Amino acid sequence: MSITAERKQALISEYAVKAGDTGSPEVQVAILSERIRNLTDHLGMHKKDFHSRRGLLVMVGQRRRLLDYLKRADASRYETLIGRLGLRR
Repeated sequence: MSITAERKQALISEYAVKAGDTGSPEVQVAILSERIRNLTDHLGMHKKDFHSRRGLLVMVGQRRRLLDYLKRADASRYETLIGRLGLRR
């Protein structure tokens, strides 16, 4: 369910705005999106895992808040990010 350290480092290097960047909204949204994808696959097999389902909903809400912030702060960065991640909004 969780992502590996190597995969997390790859996401950080791919979405970082500058060198050593781990806290920008782009990086945080990319990591959350990867975790959401993994957890969605897990819940496809384990339909009664309600504790993980609640964690998924918390992560989706966190991602939504970060995306809303990014849209308010810089709409062009928001559009670029959702295009790169393949998100609907």
